[in-house]
Amino acid sequence: MVTATKEMVVYCFDTLVAHYTGEEVLPPSFEDGQHPLFVTWKKVVNGGEPRLRGCIGSLQARGLINGFRDYALTSALRDRRFPPIQAKELPSLECTVSILTDYETANDYLDWEVGKHGIIIEFSDPDYNTRRSATYLPEVAAQEGWTQIEAIDSLIRKAGCNSTITESLRKGIHLTRYQSTLFTMHYGEYVSYVKQTRSAAPSIVGAK
Repeated sequence: MVTATKEMVVYCFDTLVAHYTGEEVLPPSFEDGQHPLFVTWKKVVNGGEPRLRGCIGSLQARGLINGFRDYALTSALRDRRFPPIQAKELPSLECTVSILTDYETANDYLDWEVGKHGIIIEFSDPDYNTRRSATYLPEVAAQEGWTQIEAIDSLIRKAGCNSTITESLRKGIHLTRYQSTLFTMHYGEYVSYVKQTRSAAPSIVGAK
């Protein structure tokens, strides 16, 4: 089974840095393959808890090289929940890459474990008679300290549903659970890695 690696995070940082410098991105040092994947950016301010700055990916299999290249930029610059990440924020960033595995259809909306499973919910919005869906990666509920129901209710809102959340609505959810492997690296670690492996620090001179 493929696992998330340091080199995948390095490639995401390389891609974002190149966006600001206009330089070419070095070829990645990991093998390609087809897998669902996500790229998550967080910002660390004054040594506090990292705050989400962008997270976008694909629940369907994508080529790893193209997928990480595309979602490194999409999650950093085009996550509608946040303004685009600016070059000056780079030193405060950490990046996590996730590769999703082990998709399973759950028996009901509580048939999953906090901290182990990511969840995809699909349901009918009672106010608009439309289908909605959303997902949280496996680490989200645990990091937020949520119970299963709190995570489900938050995900209903994330899906864009503003209806009153009732037990009937929850029971109507079709839930798919999955697991993931992930790797996280702070920008400072990325700089150290580049210095060690390329004999030069990454530069953002001429950032646009």
